[in-house]
Amino acid sequence: MLVDSHCHLDRLKLGPYEDGLDGAVGAAKAKGVQEMLCVCISEENKDAVIAIAQKYPGIYASVGVHPSDVSENVVSVETLKQWASADKVVALGESGLDYFYSADMAVHQRASFANHLIAGAELSLPVIVHTRDAREHTIELMKKYASAESGGVMHCFTESLAMAEQALALNFYISISGIVTFNSAKDLREVVKSIPLDRLLVETDSPYLAPVPHRGKPNEPKHVVDVARFIADLRGIPFEELASITTDNFARLFPAKSLYQESVCNNN
Repeated sequence: MLVDSHCHLDRLKLGPYEDGLDGAVGAAKAKGVQEMLCVCISEENKDAVIAIAQKYPGIYASVGVHPSDVSENVVSVETLKQWASADKVVALGESGLDYFYSADMAVHQRASFANHLIAGAELSLPVIVHTRDAREHTIELMKKYASAESGGVMHCFTESLAMAEQALALNFYISISGIVTFNSAKDLREVVKSIPLDRLLVETDSPYLAPVPHRGKPNEPKHVVDVARFIADLRGIPFEELASITTDNFARLFPAKSLYQESVCNNN
């Protein structure tokens, strides 16, 4: 069994599948990807993300506002807590800071990120963190507002080992995407070699960042198998061991998912 710890199922390119999302989910499960976390990026796609999670067994949802979707009307802690009350929501985010694309909104991004961390702490839900060109402020806000108990995950991690170690010290996990398979990712591969296995997750971030050998094509959850195989080889352990470890890590980080494993919601 394997888990895609971060994907955007409402944005998948479904052309190859006559039965749409059913086909993509079925293709992933046929390759052993039995669970997926469908991640929200804005109020506009929140309901779609939650609906997908409530339809499919083994799929869970997050709620939050991506830093590139932050507006001057920053989502409040109470609003985030209300969104998170929906069935099958197991995390806040993705939130964080992105100064590469949206540096002009940095002040609003920091306010939004702080609110996600506060809401996560109050609800005992982990927070999914996006960070780019904002290492210092990201860690600063995590130290100030994140819960040491519920923690969170640094998603699609491409930063330094020093930043990874700071996040790990705050009870955050590190999630690795298909970027690790790119020829340009030599520095990232060295970081991945040093991440404690019991704090490691794998993801696709689909439909983006398809791993080798699918690079240049739309990504989808079944390709998390390629990410996991690459990391297993990098770490010198069997694929089955890496799959088991990352699956256990997912369950430990997102304990709320256990509430939905026995009785799965179905909108049909």
